[in-house]
Amino acid sequence: WLRQLCDEHGIVLIADEIQTGFGRTGTMFAMEHFGVVPDLMTIAKSLAGGVPLSAVTGKAEIMDAPAPGGLGGTYAGNPLAIAAAHAIIDVMRDEKLPARGQKLGDQLKGVLDGMRKEVPQIADVRGLGAMVAAQFNKPGSGEPDADFTKKVQAEALKRKLILLTCGVDANVVRFLFPLTIQQPVFDEAMGILRDSLKAAAA
Repeated sequence: WLRQLCDEHGIVLIADEIQTGFGRTGTMFAMEHFGVVPDLMTIAKSLAGGVPLSAVTGKAEIMDAPAPGGLGGTYAGNPLAIAAAHAIIDVMRDEKLPARGQKLGDQLKGVLDGMRKEVPQIADVRGLGAMVAAQFNKPGSGEPDADFTKKVQAEALKRKLILLTCGVDANVVRFLFPLTIQQPVFDEAMGILRDSLKAAAA
């Protein structure tokens, strides 16, 4: 729908893939899930594995439109960052990290969905690939439960697992683990998550 709307009105469709790109959602870029090709795409973060690098990519007719010198930045053409990006892209391809992100995300969603009977505050589990969120509401009323969310976070921290809360109602925990996380470490985190949810709901 959005692609059609942009095409009808001559609007440039820009995809912000800074956080969702490079395997985070189970595909190289989140837009692939929807079969939509954006006109421009912003990328960064996982692009260079911690080395400062960002980029704007897009269709040739847009990218080639500015005259020489019309685009630039302080770190433009940084050879170290570019080399890091090439290495990261090779690792993502060779180690099949987008597919691994999907597998781990499915495992996480399975853990969260499996806790619904014991933890009735779990109102929603959503996400693509390894980009997952759990929303907590008050049972019965369905109102956002920020206090319970903070309790889950505190219980996890006691057990040495850091969780990040978010959302306009502060009732969501989002998960953004490294795609390269070792399976035993991930499994340990899942055990801590289960224990933390049980403790918060007790």
